[in-house]
Parts: sequence; C-alpha cells; structure tokens
Amino acid sequence: MSFEFATAARVVFGRPLAEIGPELAAFQGPYLLVTGKDPSRAAALRALLEERRQHVLLFPVSGEPTLDVARAGATLARGDCRSVVAIGGGAVLDAAKAIAALMTNDGDPLDYVEVIGGGRPLAHPAAPVVAIPTTAGTGSEVTRNAVLSSPAHRVKVSLRSAGMLPRLAWIDPALTLSMSPELTASTGMDALSQTMEAFVCVAPNPLTDPLCREALSRAAHALPRACAAGGDLEARTDMSYVSLVGGLALANARLGAVHGFAAPLGGMFEAAHGALCAALLAPVMRVNIDALRRRAASHPSLARYEEVARLLTGRSDARAEDGAAWVDDLCARIHVPRLRAYGVAESDFAAASEKAAAASSMKGNPIPLDGAEREEILRRAL
Repeated sequence: MSFEFATAARVVFGRPLAEIGPELAAFQGPYLLVTGKDPSRAAALRALLEERRQHVLLFPVSGEPTLDVARAGATLARGDCRSVVAIGGGAVLDAAKAIAALMTNDGDPLDYVEVIGGGRPLAHPAAPVVAIPTTAGTGSEVTRNAVLSSPAHRVKVSLRSAGMLPRLAWIDPALTLSMSPELTASTGMDALSQTMEAFVCVAPNPLTDPLCREALSRAAHALPRACAAGGDLEARTDMSYVSLVGGLALANARLGAVHGFAAPLGGMFEAAHGALCAALLAPVMRVNIDALRRRAASHPSLARYEEVARLLTGRSDARAEDGAAWVDDLCARIHVPRLRAYGVAESDFAAASEKAAAASSMKGNPIPLDGAEREEILRRAL
C-alpha cells in the first residue's frame, strides 16, 4: 500500500464567518482580498481584516479566472501584500491560489501551468492563503491546484503544487444559502462528480475512500433538497461537506473523464465548470461501465461503480447501470441543461475529444477510452 495525503493546514467547518477574526492573527498583512465581482459582499470580512490595522487591497474576480487575471493579481500584490484572503466560489479561490503562487515565484503563469505551458515546478511555497467558499462545488479550499483559462488556446489548465494548499479553509455553510437553484445544481453536481470520480479512479486513496462513501450518500439526499428549498440549512450543510470531501479526494486521488472533458469544453465554450460536469456525469458513467464490462470485467473500478449505485439509490440490489440511471433522473429533476445549451455541436466532438485525451484528469479514468468512446460520451451528453 502506498499513498499520500495532503490538505489545507487547518480546516474549520460549520463555524460562522463572524468568528474568523481571531484566526486571522496568524496571517500577516497587508492583505490581498480576492472577491467575486461584487466586493461589497465581502464588506464584513474586509472590516475584520482592517481591525488588524493593516492595509487591504481589493481584487474582484468576474467569471472564471484566466492567465491574465492571475498575472494582474500577482502584479498588484507583489511587494505590497504578505497574505491572500479569498471569499467566493471556486473561481475566486482558484484565482487567489494562483496569485499567491505567483507572488513568491518569478516568471509568468505559462512557465508553470500544465498542457499548454512549461509545467515547471514552483521553487517556493505560495504566499499564505485563507480560503472561504461561498458555494458548495469545487472544494478548492483544500486542493493543491488552481484552474486557469487560456482564451488564446481555448482550454482550461491547472497550476499545481503542494505548496499552493491554503493555510486555513473556513467553511460556513450559511454562506451558500443565497445560491440560486441553477447555481446550486451545477456546483452540487460538480461536488458529486469529483467525489465519485475520485472513488472509482485508477488510483483511489484509502484515506479518502470512506469520506467519499459518506459524501455520496449525503449528496443523494441533500442535493435535490438544496435545489428545491434554498433555505434548507441542513441540506446546505451536507452539500458543503460533500464539496469539502470532493476537494480532499481529488487532491489525493485522481479524477476521470468528466473532468477530462470539462477542462477543454470550458475553454471552448462559455459554460461554467460545474454545469459541464453535470451534463457529462451520467454519460461518462455509462460509457465507462460498458467499457469495463467488455474489456476488464474483473477491474476493481467496476465493483466500485456497483457500490456507487447502491449508495445513490439506497438499494442493496442496485447494479452499476442503476447508478447512471439515478444520475440521469436527478439531472432531470434539478433541470441540468445538456451540452447543446452551451453551443456544443457534433462538429466540435473531434477537437474536444483530442483535447480531453491530453488532459491530466483523463489519465485517472478507470479505463483508457478510445476516440469512439470519447465521442460517444459527448453524443450522449449533447
């Protein structure tokens, strides 16, 4: 048995954001405060930072972060800021982690990112990061990578290093109560897909496996409730936990074809990452299960897909295919759009398939997929 486990230096779950003030004493100012497009929503946190008599520089992030956003944030923070505090969805947290990495390392983001860049390892740990999620999806508060978009290459890629793990992850589920049903659905399906892919991948982790089992069971009950009744704090708390587990799992195991496709499609089309994962999850499950049954019937991932089906459906006799059917039904109930809603057409399949084949996440898929199987996933998701 050989594995690694790494996460944020400290994880605080379930405590109100108003209680974070004393914990900020461990982080030196001046601070770069990274927020969503409306910084006024972070006013209370900014006030807590300013109580420390340190300057606070604001850096709002609108939409999913690009290489240029990371460059601009690092330019603003270098030489002036000692710590980065981020409050927002996964895009905001990823931007903050990328900026913190570039604050302490020379060069351009393209020197360090995967696939389209040099993939150079970071020479120095990132500046300290406090990560406060306001959505329940990516688990970015406990991951060692930041996903950045390159419009020029029409792809999303990762900047990755264990030195990018936040020093403090503060998860207050009440911060997710304002999410719309659409955002709840897409982020929740991202959390579900991350947890599932890490569980069935080629390199699962024995420390995260039990967490994934519990998270899959929680998500099966909580995600429909959170979409139907946004004020259900119990459901929101469960989904915040599922998101946290998804982050822990992907940071220490592997992912698969859902995320292998989501990265290139996210660069090719205007679509949120979670929404793409939501449309892809059931088709990936079906194609993977079929490929495993035909080519590797004794593969341990097939048994894990059977277990996923039992956890999702609550039925002891459920087969792997029943899990995919359950996900299809859930997507219909919470109104998940198909890929065509974002402009994807059959004419895009070849390019998307080729890019997905090169994605780092695809290397964790339970079984290698050929071009026809990859295109079949897109056809089923269209």
